[in-house]
Amino acid sequence: MNQLFIKLEWKQMLRSRWMQLVGVLFILVFAAIALIQQLALPVDGFTRQTASFLNLLLFLLPLFILTIGSMSVASDVESGWYSLLKTYPLSLGSYIFGKYISIVLSFFLILILSFAVVLIMSGIAGSVQLPLVFVTLSILLVLIFAAIAVLCGVIAKNRLHALSLSLVVWAAALLLISYLLMAIGTFVSGKLTLTLTIIMMHLNPAEWIRFGYFLFSGQTTALGPAFFDFTEFYNSVFGYLIYMVVCVAWILGPLLFAQWILSRKGKAE
Repeated sequence: MNQLFIKLEWKQMLRSRWMQLVGVLFILVFAAIALIQQLALPVDGFTRQTASFLNLLLFLLPLFILTIGSMSVASDVESGWYSLLKTYPLSLGSYIFGKYISIVLSFFLILILSFAVVLIMSGIAGSVQLPLVFVTLSILLVLIFAAIAVLCGVIAKNRLHALSLSLVVWAAALLLISYLLMAIGTFVSGKLTLTLTIIMMHLNPAEWIRFGYFLFSGQTTALGPAFFDFTEFYNSVFGYLIYMVVCVAWILGPLLFAQWILSRKGKAE
C-alpha cells in the first residue's frame, strides 16, 4: 500500500502543469548560469559568478519546493482526497512519508535534468564545471525544504493558505532574517551580532546550506576573520558530524511535527 501510494503521488506531481513549468524554468536558468560561468574569466576561489550561482539556487529551489510541495499536501484536504485515504490501511506516518518522497523524487528529477544539461554543455565546450559539493548540497537542499513544505501543507487550511504560508517561510529564510540581523547590528556590539548570526545560521536552513558550501568547498575565508573560531570548529571531524546532525534534524523535525499536527486534527474531528 505504501509503495502504491508513493507511485500514485509521484505521478500526480509529474502531471502537474505547475511542476512541468517549474522544471523547464529551472533547467533554463541553471543552463544560463552555467553558460555565464563558462564565458566569465576563470578565477580560482569564490568568484562573483560562483556567488551568483549559489544565491540563485538558494532563491529558486526553496521557492519552488515550498510552494508546489505545500499546495500538493493542502489540496488533499481541500479536495477530500485525504478523507478518502483515511478509509484505507494507510497510517499517518506512511501518508507523510509518501508525500515527502513524492516531492523529493520530483525535484530530484529536475536536478538530474539540470545537471545533465550542464554535463552536455561541458562535453561541447569542455570548460563548464559541476562541483561535487554543489551537487551534494543541492540534494540536501531538496531533502530539507521538502520536509518544511510538507509541514506548511499540513498547517494550511487550503491551497491558497499553503501558498501564502510557504511564501512567508521562504521570505523569512532568504530575506527577512538577514535584513533583521543587519538592522540589529547597527545598534548592538559586534560580538553580540556575531553570536546572533551564528545562532540564526543554525536555525535558518538556507543559511545553513550556504555555510555548508563554504565549509566543504574550503572557502571559509570568504566569511571573514570574525568567523575564524567558528569555521575552525566545523572544519574538524566532530564539526562535520555536528553539521550532518543539524541537517538530519531539519529533515526529521518538520516531518514529525507534521505527523503530530495531523494526529491532533484527527482527534479533533
